[in-house]
Amino acid sequence: MKKNLILLLILVSSFQLLSAQDKELQWLNIKLSNYEYPYSVSTIQLSIQDQILEMAYMDIKPENYNGNNIVLMHGKNFNGAYWKTTIDALQKEGYRIIVPDQIGFGKSSKPQHFQYTFQQLAQNTKTLLDSIGVTKTAILGHSMGGMLATRFALMYPENTTKLILENPIGLEDWKLKVLYKPVEWWYQNELKNNYKNIKKYQLESYYDNKWKPEYEQWVNLLAGWTLNSDYKTIAWNAALTYDMIFTQPVIYEFEEISSPTLLIIGTRDRTALGKALVEDTIRDQMGLYNELGKKAQRKIPNSKLIEIENVGHLPHIEQFDSFITPLLSFLDE
Repeated sequence: MKKNLILLLILVSSFQLLSAQDKELQWLNIKLSNYEYPYSVSTIQLSIQDQILEMAYMDIKPENYNGNNIVLMHGKNFNGAYWKTTIDALQKEGYRIIVPDQIGFGKSSKPQHFQYTFQQLAQNTKTLLDSIGVTKTAILGHSMGGMLATRFALMYPENTTKLILENPIGLEDWKLKVLYKPVEWWYQNELKNNYKNIKKYQLESYYDNKWKPEYEQWVNLLAGWTLNSDYKTIAWNAALTYDMIFTQPVIYEFEEISSPTLLIIGTRDRTALGKALVEDTIRDQMGLYNELGKKAQRKIPNSKLIEIENVGHLPHIEQFDSFITPLLSFLDE
């Protein structure tokens, strides 16, 4: 009886906390115009797919510029803002840092209709770099950004000085294990999003049920959008990018990467698209980053692997020092 009472009190407290946090959510504009990024944001207009779209980016130029550049590519559930500590550390070392929000993300346009491909996003990034006069740069991609960074390096090897992949998704081909779901299915899933289930996903998938107050802001950036009357547009773009990720693997071209490459892998990560759609025996074999990192390193020529034990999908958020030290060392080589 006493045990049941304690459990009930915990559940009530958790519900009250979630309800209070949900009420305190900030309504966010579709382009996050009422959310301040850590550095000044500029935009470039792109004439693509018979429409004019706006791509937002931060371009941080240090006073002690060392002549080297680096592009930071965000993951699917994020935007350029979550790179702040990485930007600060790189700027201190003299790097010029370019941080785009890809079309469909962050402060960039959310088109009503768009054919998302990693090739298109890579080309958009190249157009941005050309417009600001950056011809040679290192490319760092996290999560979905790792797939995009790989595609960029494959398309523009002459512009990519080094490639860094931080817990990239796409180290396995999920469509070999997961039944295909159409865009409409992903869209309906996105429409169900709210603060509670976004936090639950991040808590379980990213942080191994170990929450810190500083993680809250990344939940709020997604949950705040769900309060917007234009959320259907945001959800539709999110569904389209899920389809892009699922149907456009880069794993089969790892051998073609010519840039020196560093893999930074939090080995506790178990991220995999479609895990909820398969039976337990298959699910247990998906997203095993402690194995996938090693397999990817063997496939990518001239590559190095840094494994960070007991860290999940976000090393640069969860354990920054273990992430930035090998990154700076690799860039300095």
